[in-house]
Amino acid sequence: MQSAMFLAVQHDCGSMDKSAGNSPKSEEKRGKMKRTLLKDWKTRLSYFLQNSSSPGKPKNGKKSKQQTFIKPSPEEAQLWSEAFDELLANKYGLAAFRAFLKSEFCEENIEFWLACEDFKKTKSPQKLSSKARKIYTDFIEKEAPKEINIDFQTKSLIAQNIQEATSGCFTTAQKRVYSLMENNSYPRFLESEFYQDLCKKPQITTEPHAT
Repeated sequence: MQSAMFLAVQHDCGSMDKSAGNSPKSEEKRGKMKRTLLKDWKTRLSYFLQNSSSPGKPKNGKKSKQQTFIKPSPEEAQLWSEAFDELLANKYGLAAFRAFLKSEFCEENIEFWLACEDFKKTKSPQKLSSKARKIYTDFIEKEAPKEINIDFQTKSLIAQNIQEATSGCFTTAQKRVYSLMENNSYPRFLESEFYQDLCKKPQITTEPHAT
């Protein structure tokens, strides 16, 4: 379900990019399409997370491989606004933020950060080397499919470091991408309608007392 949701949003993003131009009419059309995409994103994300919040019983006695996302309480969701790390440490929050970056066409930032987190946990020298090369070809080298926005000097340093890969190969680049997300995308996520809805406490209706 998760991959299906992201692929569907990606399809919409691709269609929008192809139809966008530089004329005023094209800019207006692009704005309308982005608003439609954001609305669609919220609908799909809500559906996905709500349907993933209940683990259910595994069929045929087998353990379910589907990752479970438990919807946070308003109090838990409010904690995400206290620190960026609070958001990233929560599975539901991370999924929501990742989908939000997808809607802003900068999902490569969180994907690179997650790849670096996995990379730092790798113990095998052989796996460390192969993962370093994959991260480099996916995110760092010129015209990489998910190229991140970092300076040429940092890219050159990474190219040298992966020749003899260590767990610190991507530390500088990961810090810069983290800072970029924290200072730009994170504040916009906190202002999003989806996040604001999560923080709303359910209204308690009281029946008038009989006199």
